[in-house]
Order: sequence, then C-alpha cells, then structure tokens
Amino acid sequence: MDVSPEHLVERARERFQLQDYYGAIHMLEEVVATGRAFADAHHLLGLSYSLAGQPEQALLQLERALELNSNYVEALLHRAIVLNELGRESEADAMFRRAAELGAETRLGFPVHIAAKLANQHAVMGDAYLESGGLAQAIHQYQEALALGPAFHDLRYKLGRLLLQAGRALDAREQFEIIVRSRPTYLDAAAMLGLACYLAGDGLAARTVWEECRARRPEDPRVEAYLAMLARNDVSATPVDGAPPPPADEAGGKGNVGRSGARRRKPS
Repeated sequence: MDVSPEHLVERARERFQLQDYYGAIHMLEEVVATGRAFADAHHLLGLSYSLAGQPEQALLQLERALELNSNYVEALLHRAIVLNELGRESEADAMFRRAAELGAETRLGFPVHIAAKLANQHAVMGDAYLESGGLAQAIHQYQEALALGPAFHDLRYKLGRLLLQAGRALDAREQFEIIVRSRPTYLDAAAMLGLACYLAGDGLAARTVWEECRARRPEDPRVEAYLAMLARNDVSATPVDGAPPPPADEAGGKGNVGRSGARRRKPS
C-alpha cells in the first residue's frame, strides 16, 4: 500500500473535506513525523487543529508553514484568525497586514495567492504526466510551477528528483543548491545535493556535503550508505602494486572518474 507522505497528505485532504478533522490530524502528524512535511502539510494540519478546537497546536503548525514559505498568504490569514480568536489582536492585525501586502503583489502578472494556486496546479499536472510515463513533460510542468512560486521548495525538491531521474545531474544540483542556500536545515535536500554532485562527477563536493549531513544527522542510514559507497569506490580506484589505473579506453570506457578520483558507475 502507498504510504508515501504525498499520499498521506492527499488522504488527509479527503478527511478534511468530510469534516473529519481528527482523522486528518492523525494522517498529517504521520507526515510531520517523517521530517518530510512541506508548507502545505503544516498549513492543513494547523487548519485541522483550529477547527478541532486546539488553537495553540494550530498556531504551532501555521508558524511552521510560514517558516517554510514566508509568502504563504493562506497560512498568514488563518494564523491571523486563530490569533484573533485567542484575543491576541495586535499580532493578528500584523498578520492581516502582511497578507494584504502580499495580496497586492504580483508574479507573472497574477496576484501572489493566485500564482500560488496556479503553481500547485502545475505540480498536479506534472504528477499526472509522470504517472503516465511523461518524464520530460512532468519536468516542464514543475519548471512552470516554480516560475509562479520560486519559494515553493517542496516543488523545487521534486523537480530536482525528476531531473536526476532524467539523467540531468548538473541541473538537479542547481535546484538542490538553491534549496540548501535558502533552508540550510533541510537535510533531505542536502543529501540529494550530495547525490547530484556525485552523479555529476564531483566526488569531492559529494563527500563534503554528505559529511556535513552526517555531522548534523548522525542517525541517518542513507547518508552512511552514500559515504560507504564513496569509500568503496575510492578503494576500487586504488592502483594495485603501485601500477597506475588503466585509462578509460583500456577499461572498456566504463565508468566515470569524479574530482575525488573515485571511479563511479554511470547512473542507470
């Protein structure tokens, strides 16, 4: 059964539409526990807590959504409503003003909140293309989405993964670098940045990124597996009895050598 975070969020939306707020909360808390929840999931969880009569929990989740996307107009508005209900009127007024300012801004000729909705629709279309085997079309839809919502790092993360899937490691590296610069604590994106560096042939950069990830999240088995892969490749590239390794043409042209000197396999 599909229990991916994306699938759980979709199921939670269904429960929310049926006014089963506790059911939605249960599913969304599972997503949050994975550490892979994006702004939309935190926003929906905050809204569910609010409608379930738990305003303090709602504020925590709405604040988290705004940390991930400071221009999230709906999260600003819903946070303002909750603050107002709690009697924190001055804070609520500040939220309302910020939402109004964003509402007056435009992106590609659309009000920001409309651009955000269109960006999400492009992402939905991209997922539909991907499910039908249209990888190139899916990438295009996600690129369109990011033109409308450049701060939507959940969509950028998905675009990076799609680019890796298409064998476009350098393009993927660029996307993950944007995320990591904006959100240094987003370790999933950092781990994928290391993979993009590795697949692009930059073993030294991959090692640096993954060692930083390990220092910040030592319990992550994925990072350990990546570093072990690099270590094995370093060993396999070591000359035997002092003899230099064969050039690429003598080795049958198989494998690429990154800047670390490690011979790596081409991605399938």
